[in-house]
Amino acid sequence: MSASNVSVLLVGCGKMGGAMLQGWRREPGLGPFVAVEPGGAPDFANAADVTVARGLDELPAGFAPDVVVFATKPQVMDQVVPPYARFASKALFVSVAAGKTVEFFRRHLGAKAAIVRAMPNTPAAVGRGITVGCPTPEVTPAQRAVADRLLRSVGAVEWVADEGLIDAVTAVSGSGPAYVFLLAETLAAAGAKAGLPEDLAVRLARATVSGAGELLRQAPESAEQLRKNVTSPKGTTAAALDILMGPGGFGPLLDKAVEAAAKRSRELAS
Repeated sequence: MSASNVSVLLVGCGKMGGAMLQGWRREPGLGPFVAVEPGGAPDFANAADVTVARGLDELPAGFAPDVVVFATKPQVMDQVVPPYARFASKALFVSVAAGKTVEFFRRHLGAKAAIVRAMPNTPAAVGRGITVGCPTPEVTPAQRAVADRLLRSVGAVEWVADEGLIDAVTAVSGSGPAYVFLLAETLAAAGAKAGLPEDLAVRLARATVSGAGELLRQAPESAEQLRKNVTSPKGTTAAALDILMGPGGFGPLLDKAVEAAAKRSRELAS
């Protein structure tokens, strides 16, 4: 398999699958694309490079994908995955479903199937996600390069060899956007309690969180150094950080949150 002229079968064209498909379509040399979505995929109904099918029986005649990407909800994977074993002799399988292990896919697709388990996050919808992939030994270097290209179309990509790390990845980057959104939500609420008009507090919180994130992305300094740059000794930021960094503050709370998310990820996989 080369990294160009790659035929892709996308199983599940919801928010994450649709975001990935949009990214793939911008990449020269990728395609043709077939999206399997029982409810249809209106966003791609008129796309010349995408065939939308409501099930396997509607695939184009003779279509044999190089890559099959599973982007359905984890709860339906047991019913969805088995019929795609017909492509196991040729195709690379990529899963972006939380909690579904390599062993799960081997049971349904065969012990020799080439599988990449990947964990993206929701900023993929705006091309700013980050995905961590874990390949099985059956994945060839060429297949890994293709998987990297597909995943990189919606953001950054990291690779790990130990599948056990995916639970921690899920807790940090997979669930992480929700922690950031909660920060914006609670910062706005605190601003309103401090006397700001509610709509102004919301705008300030959103702009502050998104702006700080962009500064963190672009700046060469570490997050720790950027925090120190904002904090004048005995100033207003220092007063706030005395609370956030104190006993039972932001650090210990986030430790507990990540631990709880990782634990739940392990439970979902069992």
